Amino acid sequence: MSKQFSDLGISAPILKAITELGIVVPTEIQQKTIPLLLSNTTDLVGLAKTGTGKTAAFGLPLLQLIDPNSATIQAVILVPTRELGQQIFRNLEDFAKYLPEVSIAATCGGIPIKPQIERLTLPTHIVVATPGRLIDLIQRKAISLKETKFFVLDEADEMVTILKEGLDEIIAEIPKNHRTFLFSATLPGTIKQLIQNYLNKNVVQVSANMETVGNQGIDHQYIVVNPIEKLDVLMHFLNSKEGERGIIFCKTKAAVNKLAKNLAINRFSSGALHGSLSQGIRDRIMEQFREGHINILVATDLAARGIDVKEISYVVNYHLPDVYEVYVHRSGRTARAGAKGLSLTILQPEEVMEIAGFEKELGIKFIEFNKPTVASIEENNTLLWAKQIFKTKPNHEVDSALKTKIKTIFHHLTKDELIEKLLANHLLQAKNEPAEKPVKKLKRN
Repeated sequence: MSKQFSDLGISAPILKAITELGIVVPTEIQQKTIPLLLSNTTDLVGLAKTGTGKTAAFGLPLLQLIDPNSATIQAVILVPTRELGQQIFRNLEDFAKYLPEVSIAATCGGIPIKPQIERLTLPTHIVVATPGRLIDLIQRKAISLKETKFFVLDEADEMVTILKEGLDEIIAEIPKNHRTFLFSATLPGTIKQLIQNYLNKNVVQVSANMETVGNQGIDHQYIVVNPIEKLDVLMHFLNSKEGERGIIFCKTKAAVNKLAKNLAINRFSSGALHGSLSQGIRDRIMEQFREGHINILVATDLAARGIDVKEISYVVNYHLPDVYEVYVHRSGRTARAGAKGLSLTILQPEEVMEIAGFEKELGIKFIEFNKPTVASIEENNTLLWAKQIFKTKPNHEVDSALKTKIKTIFHHLTKDELIEKLLANHLLQAKNEPAEKPVKKLKRN
């Protein structure tokens, strides 16, 4: 018989809140972590992938360990991005629905610091923060961590670079007898070093299976294309998914911008998300995506952390990720909460051999997605052309005399005849257009 949250020692008010949220059966990482955090006094390293329920694994015991009678910051949760910080903050608020005496604050970068400073003047028990903003608050003496008992590093593998310089400054503010809970998808040498330097020698390590929760519902597929076909094949796929929500992952910010521009030209309901955009723009795009005002998000890996949107039916890897774990993070955006989802990877012929490595390492099976025929792509491009015309707004600045002359040319045609002629003209132009040469990749120094 599978364990329940009550078996793990979770208190009644928290049980009530998570039951209402539909969180009933604890995941593997939750089963292993929660009792240790509640009863132990040591540090903990948790190895778990996206979608395994890490937030609840550390969030539920933290809420229970807080002393509401002490109006001090008792727990700090450090995260790599504001998006992830906001997601964790929302989750904790939901978990603490029946703990009104527990106060949680989010202090993340990218938004004005003044309201956050004002918020911290109120009683606060748990703070969710990005490293840069936390250090800024420490330097301004706007936050006191002198009573902090618990220090959580979430997605530590994504924070290594950020933490190199700032961690000492944060740790210096926290009492020596604090407990550290570090969660990471992978355990590279840099993380091992961090554990050695900052965690207790008797640290406990737990890990969950590679498979993410619900990943049974993800259909892993790949399609092989030549560079010149890549965009057309993607457009064909997106047109087949009209009305559904999805995320397209690119390796670089430049690639995100270029692809997002092409999608906009072809009138796809889309937005771009990467680290160089201002926080205000990122928030607005995320809100539009969450509310369903845009259906497609083109994003870099880091920008997509913290995206927890239900009903994402597909993920497209426009570029194959460099490491296996990144694929897990990407594909884990779909098939949330038991739903089905598709993870489609677009490959060039020379990349096909890499699929076997992903299958072996991740314990998943890829199926080849049939490439559309030349005729089907041409038909799709013609449909996109028609949509472009349909969605083009009239230009009211055109000289009225010129408009009259144009109308005179077409006035004797019926609507059907005009469409026939426009279509024939478009197809003739498309036929005569020289094929685009693939851009040569610049070698990186």
